[in-house]
Amino acid sequence: MTPTPLFKRQNLALAVAVALLPLSATAQTQDVLRMPSMEVVGSEQDAISKQSGAVVIIDREQIERIQPKSTEDVLRRIPGIHVKTEEESAVVSNVGIRGLSASEAKSLILEDGVPVAPGLFIGNDRYYNPRIQRMEDIEVLKGSSSLRYGPSTIGGVINYKTKTPDDGVSVSGRVGSFNTRETTLEAGGRSISGDAFGGVVATHARSDGFMDKDYEMTDLMFKAGVAMSDTQSLGMKFSWYENDANISYRGLLLEDYRAGRTYNPAPDDYYLTDRKAFDINHEWHLNDRATLQTLAYWSEVTRDYWRYSVDNAASNAAGRWVYTDSLTGNNRTFERFGVESRLSLDHDLFGWINEAEFGLRLMKEESDDKRIRATRAQDRTGTNDRHIEDSAESIAGYVQNRIILSNRLTVTPGLRIESYEQTRKVLTQNNESADTRNTEFLPGIGATFQLVPEAQLYGGVYKAFSPASNGVALDGLTDQKLDGERSINYELGVRGASGPMDYELTGFYMDFDNQVVTGNSDPNLSQSNAGETRHYGLEAAFGYELGMGFAIDSNVTWVPVSEFKTGDNKGNRLPYAPKYLANVALMHTHGKFSNALLAHYQSSQYGDATNLKDIPADAAGGIWGGEMSSYTVYDLTSQYQVSKNLRLEGAVKNLTDKRYITGLRQGIYVGPERSFEVGFNYNF
Repeated sequence: MTPTPLFKRQNLALAVAVALLPLSATAQTQDVLRMPSMEVVGSEQDAISKQSGAVVIIDREQIERIQPKSTEDVLRRIPGIHVKTEEESAVVSNVGIRGLSASEAKSLILEDGVPVAPGLFIGNDRYYNPRIQRMEDIEVLKGSSSLRYGPSTIGGVINYKTKTPDDGVSVSGRVGSFNTRETTLEAGGRSISGDAFGGVVATHARSDGFMDKDYEMTDLMFKAGVAMSDTQSLGMKFSWYENDANISYRGLLLEDYRAGRTYNPAPDDYYLTDRKAFDINHEWHLNDRATLQTLAYWSEVTRDYWRYSVDNAASNAAGRWVYTDSLTGNNRTFERFGVESRLSLDHDLFGWINEAEFGLRLMKEESDDKRIRATRAQDRTGTNDRHIEDSAESIAGYVQNRIILSNRLTVTPGLRIESYEQTRKVLTQNNESADTRNTEFLPGIGATFQLVPEAQLYGGVYKAFSPASNGVALDGLTDQKLDGERSINYELGVRGASGPMDYELTGFYMDFDNQVVTGNSDPNLSQSNAGETRHYGLEAAFGYELGMGFAIDSNVTWVPVSEFKTGDNKGNRLPYAPKYLANVALMHTHGKFSNALLAHYQSSQYGDATNLKDIPADAAGGIWGGEMSSYTVYDLTSQYQVSKNLRLEGAVKNLTDKRYITGLRQGIYVGPERSFEVGFNYNF
């Protein structure tokens, strides 16, 4: 049996899993109904070869081989992606692509085509991170092809595609270190005619957590669909998520880190999150050359963050954080409504074969931000002394046209326009308010050229942007005149496969003219356009089937330059932008056994824009920078297919028990120590 490559980079047929419950329906169909959804890459055989940018697709089998605890466990193994882990279950997300800081929102993250960040314009992008247990595939798209999406596609687009449960019932579970317990149920079915389906994926997990950062999480997703006629189908998804996590902004102080301590530096701080979301998709095949997709979505995210104040002088004397009895709740609720339509149209203008796409999106975001000074800490009640309402309304449109000039050469020009208005009202300042408006024109062009059957060239140039959030753009209830962050991006690559080998090599260059950088060390840095920055490098990926059941899959990212070109930090490297990232997976399959040894390497990186070398030893002051050393972490995973219905699995994470720093934010964040887990999956 040949091992499946860890990451598939070539032409793939991604079947959307269809699982159906007995539901009434109004029409008959010849084929099994497919859940309509917005896809970034697509499920056609030639979907990847049509993209003029670098592409990675991770399917369910590959996800299961990694046995991840979070989406970040998968993303950090993808070329070009850097993850700044705060704790092992990734309650919050920190992702950087191609030398962009992992503490910034420069890439768009979607779930089934729907934005997952609580606020794209109003902030904050980190407060919700989808659970890996519900994911079927992950699409990662970079380069000019990402122009179809927005905003914040400077680094690229990540799209999580959720599961549609298979016919029947599946139960999986695992237990592991830190008293971790997790159970997932997948159940689904279809109507007798095959034109309607429904299914549910439900996960409950709890853990004491590494460094006693405990959490209890419940995630529920229901999906259903119906064929309305031979040409129209409708799908819907409802999800509900809740997570109570004992995490904070505070890390270990320097001497405790050096001494190998593993206690929770903020034992009484809690990050409480819940999210509800509803999506509805409609797909209409107007004729054999035109398809209209419409997606409507709503979500509400509540994030209550209860944190105790510290006594800096006492903390310095003790060498660890010493807390007072002052408890503050930074409690925020985000709500989003959006509608997006896309028309795909094949035509023969100018005698060429053309594949055009037109898109329109309307979206409104609102947030309610309260700061509660607790008078009764035990039940988290008190006085609201800061109450802010933020909102943003946006409209975006795009058009692109893929021109097939020959059976080897295609060219795809496109244009995206994003227009948005942001408003901030401070209720605790007599309802004073301010607003600002921006419009961005984002042209681009990409191309592919089939050199030989084993090699395809691709590349492009496009303009990308990321908006400044309300808190920055309207700081002090004054229009700060902050334009969107603008970058001209260039990309050139080659991909292909020959026999047992597949490969991809991509060069990229990103030139910012007014990047806004938020450093953990210097919150004031975000109050102005930080000036020009420059990023360039290479991504390389290589896979080979060695024979005798062995296969190797590897990738490396080299970003020699990710630097400020102007300003006080001219010549400095951006924070959280390591020069080297590398992954190697050695896989072996024999009969019912499947094993993988995974290695992840990350070079040193800085915690702030000043490129401070030494990590401060004291608790006082606002600067938490320093240089974080390079590290390599190894994971070992195994699977055994006992029968058609039962699979057993186990993993050792951080096999060598490497101690390393993942981030700096009011202290040192420590990477998880060696851990063990065992699990099962049973299909009824």
